Amino acid sequence: MQIHVDISKTLRSGSREFHLNARFESDSQRVVIYGPSGAGKSQLLKALAGLTTPDRGRIALAGRSLFDSDGGVNVAPQARQVAYLFQDYALFPHLNVRQNIGFGLRRGWRNPLARVDDDAIRYWLQAFELEHVAHQHPHQLSGGQRQRVALARALAPQPAALLLDEPFAALDPGLRVRMRAELDALQRRLAIPMMLITHDPEDAEVFGEHVLRMDNGSIATEAP
Repeated sequence: MQIHVDISKTLRSGSREFHLNARFESDSQRVVIYGPSGAGKSQLLKALAGLTTPDRGRIALAGRSLFDSDGGVNVAPQARQVAYLFQDYALFPHLNVRQNIGFGLRRGWRNPLARVDDDAIRYWLQAFELEHVAHQHPHQLSGGQRQRVALARALAPQPAALLLDEPFAALDPGLRVRMRAELDALQRRLAIPMMLITHDPEDAEVFGEHVLRMDNGSIATEAP
């Protein structure tokens, strides 16, 4: 993935403060940030995606600077070419499967038409075996189907990297095993670099080409 991170950020809530101080480098195609809830994993991922801004430091992906406080660089989220998969998938409830996938291909906030159709949408519907539910809305889908739609929407614009926030936490144990296997096969087939954050050791075992342990806002240990 060729990622370089050296950032710090202080988050405040009332009288409480949380200090994010993350520093690491990796050339792996699969990076797992592993640690307990509250360790700062999601804050780190949001900083990489450009959803939050560090107080200082630098983030670079494949040699491209995404954030550099000294150089005045802060690339907008939509220009970072990274896909972010939220823990709850963040599908648009008023859009059907076809529209949700199509939304990732459109510029601006105009919703795709209900029967929107193009080669890319057809490709991802087929790739994730979603053709039979293309007209359905998120509330009509199973947990596994919702995750497939969210992944298809994230991957449709052909991002340079995929960021996943606890992607299996909302699934029951049996489905979790199957969806891990699906994501494992998909990542190998597409060869897209990915970073996954998790508190589940099974996720780290399956996807951890390079595992970084995070605790109390900092990268505590590294295990290649």
